[in-house]
Amino acid sequence: MLRTAHLMTRAAFCLGLVCARPVQAASPEWDSVALADAIAPRIKSHDGQVAAMVKHLQTGAEFGFRAEEPMPTASLIKLPVMIAAYDLAAKGQLDLTKRITFEQADRVPGSGILGPHFTPGVQLNVRDAVRLMIVFSDNAATNLVLKEIGLPATGTLMDQLGCPNTRIHAYVFKAETSIAPERSQKFGLGSTTAAEMVSLLERLHRGQIVSAEASKAMLDHLAACEDKSRLAKLLPTGTKVALKTGSVNAVRTVGGIVYGPSGPFVVCVLTSGNKDQRWTEDNAAQMLSAQIAKAAYDVFNPLQPKPSISDGPLKSGAQGELVQDLQRTLNKRLSPSPGLSIDGEFGPVTEQAVKRLQKEARLPETGELDPATWAAIGPLLPADDSPDPSSKQPSDETHHRPFVTCKAWIAGDPATGEIAGGDNADEPRDFASTTKMMTVFVVLRYLEQHPQHWEQRLTMSQAADDTPGSTSAVRAGERVTIRDMLYGLMLPSGNDASVALAEYFGPFFARVPDVTLTPVERFVREMNNTAEELGMVRTRYVNPHGLTHRDHKSSPHDQFRLAAAALKQAGFRELVQTRQYRGEAEGPGGYRRVLLWKNTNKLLDIEGYAGVKTGTTDAAGACLVSLEQRNGREALVVVLGATSTDARYTDSRNIFRWYWGQLEAAGK
Repeated sequence: MLRTAHLMTRAAFCLGLVCARPVQAASPEWDSVALADAIAPRIKSHDGQVAAMVKHLQTGAEFGFRAEEPMPTASLIKLPVMIAAYDLAAKGQLDLTKRITFEQADRVPGSGILGPHFTPGVQLNVRDAVRLMIVFSDNAATNLVLKEIGLPATGTLMDQLGCPNTRIHAYVFKAETSIAPERSQKFGLGSTTAAEMVSLLERLHRGQIVSAEASKAMLDHLAACEDKSRLAKLLPTGTKVALKTGSVNAVRTVGGIVYGPSGPFVVCVLTSGNKDQRWTEDNAAQMLSAQIAKAAYDVFNPLQPKPSISDGPLKSGAQGELVQDLQRTLNKRLSPSPGLSIDGEFGPVTEQAVKRLQKEARLPETGELDPATWAAIGPLLPADDSPDPSSKQPSDETHHRPFVTCKAWIAGDPATGEIAGGDNADEPRDFASTTKMMTVFVVLRYLEQHPQHWEQRLTMSQAADDTPGSTSAVRAGERVTIRDMLYGLMLPSGNDASVALAEYFGPFFARVPDVTLTPVERFVREMNNTAEELGMVRTRYVNPHGLTHRDHKSSPHDQFRLAAAALKQAGFRELVQTRQYRGEAEGPGGYRRVLLWKNTNKLLDIEGYAGVKTGTTDAAGACLVSLEQRNGREALVVVLGATSTDARYTDSRNIFRWYWGQLEAAGK
């Protein structure tokens, strides 16, 4: 029995929150709650109908959302068709080795390789047709299989397996052959429920459908499916996935088994009525499937706590990122280069390279990294040490009324505050890392009155380092100047940097009585006080980074007000216009490490653009606050809720074209 109602009730308390997971042994009950916390907000923010289910096949932990509701399948129904074919073969009613002929009449549009690439008259056996049906979602091959098993066979078997909603209604792209016209009109090619699809996949994994041998053969077909845009897209490289997908305009579906370190789990995501109907890998429904799979993977396979950096010398036997930095730097600093593999393993070859450096520096040849050796090495080099591009693209020309994908926008003059136009500009909504404009604004205003803090060093706490999402890559225990940390906040959009800065500056905003507030809470309160001061009446900050929270909202108009004020603040323009910056971290034991940060704002590559801040979360979509300069004038555009990373730049450029065109038409 699905615990959907309980889980969704529990999730309601955590929608949009990063719910902390205690360090404890996992349990099915806890994982089920954690699944709801991780997945429900993603479903809620999707623009379309969704049914989904996730189940861990060893622990039984599960999550379901509308999992018993029939939904269209598109080509996902080909998975039950495959099961029906193997069932008939086991009963002696179908020969999988039988040769069948692909005729001209079998050509149909849509996915596959048989119709587009093979000449009519070619022969293949039934098993190969099944393979094409699953691996390439081949529509012509599917119809060849259906000819052999008959249209009713799949529904009959699904009834026997307790899956009464799982039906194929007609041959692919041959609606006139439907054996269930009413269902065809409602669901299209086929129908199923998330729960029924998960049940079929679970039994396939356990070898309980047809036979263990047949189940294994069918799983082999699913594992060869070429789709990488749904379940596998966000999973660790090399994660094995056995799946089948479906896509027809407003319908995107997927069902499959993900083989993670803690054991396999099943995912089924069924969507219909999707607003985003693009045939691209970043289609919103396909991304939702990938995000659900990743959320489940993370719940079932929680990261182990990061090891703290030892105060002792780095030496043979050590592992990790710091060793990679050391190896990379030794390859650059020693001549000839020792050619060390950047594998993070401090073995004999790395030790010999360290001894060689110590010899050149006239230090004791211990092979260990003591403070004197770190000093001799100098700052550790980053993985990407490429210079900034030296040229920019031409500026945009003016255009007419902007075409945009975003849910809300505004454009105007930051110097005067005059607004030229917008859409949903005063509607509060999620705004992601554009939050960090206020974080840096609060810090810069404090530094203006207390400049002695610019070169002070803060230590990255474990709590800050553990902040999820985009990162400055400063590690727990490392010390960085406030100046450098501000670049780590704004260029790579470091969520960890935002918490570290809030921890450092929060105590300076203490008021009475607030003894119960943490430094971060005090800092966030100052963000809200500043917002009120600037007239940002539709804004509330809950954190300094912009990770999703149901109460963390702002409007394009409020973000315009903030950006206009921040552009007048000393130091702000320099931060947001910088395309690349090299900082430095000091670590325990005396090492130093170069930090290379590149600005996430791609508009800075184009002549005339001069900031300001990007932001992206599932709930907020792709966001951008941008500044363009032309003929001694400036324009500021805020875009919230664009459909993709690329779309936010296209939306913004279209709005700028429109804005400059408006000024030209008005003779301004």
